[in-house]
Amino acid sequence: MTPLLLAAATLAAGSQVFAQASDATKPKPEDTEFYQPVPPVVTPAATVGQPPSDAIVLFDGKDTQQWVAAKDGATAADWEVHDGVMTVKKGGVGNIETKQKFKDYQLHVEWKIPSSIEGEGQARGNSGLFLASTGPGDAGYELQILDNYNNKTYTNGMVGSLYKQATPLANAARKPGEWSSYDVVWTAPRFNEDGTLKSPAFATVFLNGVLVEDHFQLKGETRYIGQPFYKAFDGAPIKLQAHGDKSEPISFRNIWVREVKHWDVEPHN
Repeated sequence: MTPLLLAAATLAAGSQVFAQASDATKPKPEDTEFYQPVPPVVTPAATVGQPPSDAIVLFDGKDTQQWVAAKDGATAADWEVHDGVMTVKKGGVGNIETKQKFKDYQLHVEWKIPSSIEGEGQARGNSGLFLASTGPGDAGYELQILDNYNNKTYTNGMVGSLYKQATPLANAARKPGEWSSYDVVWTAPRFNEDGTLKSPAFATVFLNGVLVEDHFQLKGETRYIGQPFYKAFDGAPIKLQAHGDKSEPISFRNIWVREVKHWDVEPHN
C-alpha cells in the first residue's frame, strides 16, 4: 500500500472510532427521563371544588365533629349547623379550630356573607381563616374574610389579604348573598431545635378562582397591633374566626384539606 493510501486508511479508521465515541457520549432523551418516585393516584372530584379522593373533609354539611373551641382545644364547637351549612355563633365559644393539626397542605373553604349584611369597613361580614392556629383567640396566621363588595377598608385588611401583611393582587369579592371560595396552598414555617426560624411560611391564595396571593412569604404571625414575629410550633390546627363585630354572622360549607408531602428522595430511574 502506498503511503498516500495508508494515510487515507488510517484517517478513515480514526474517523470511525471518533464517530463511535461521539455516538456513545451524545445526549439521549432517556438521560433526562425518570421513573421514580411514582406519584400516588388521586381521583379528582366530578366537580371542581369538591373534595378529591385523598382529601380530609372538615365540614360536609352535617356536623362540627372535626372542630373544637380554639380557647382550649377541647370544648365542643357550638356553631350552628343547618341546611348543609355552618354559621358562626356569636356569643358562643368563639373561634373554632380543627381537632387535627397540619403542616403543608392544600385547603378549600366556601363562605357566604348574608345578603342583608349591614355595617362598613371592618364591621361588615368580618371573619378570618387562620392557616395555622398557634394559640387561643386570634393567635396564628390569618387570611382575612370580609365583605369588600363596594366596602372600603385598609387594603392589607381586606378580603384576600394575609392580615396586616399582604395586600391582595386583586379584589375578587362576590356580592353578599353569593357563595365565595378560597383555595389555599400553605407551606408551614420550620424551626431549628433552639426555636429559631429555619424557613419562613408561604401562602398562595385563590379567591373565587382569582390569584390574590402569589407564594407570599410571611414575616411571622399576623397581628392586629404590632409587628409580626415567629414563634416555634410543629403542626397547627386550622381556625375559623367568630369576629366580634355586630353585623350578621357568616356561614361556611364544603371545607376540605389535602396534606402535601414533598418527596424525600431525588428523582431516579
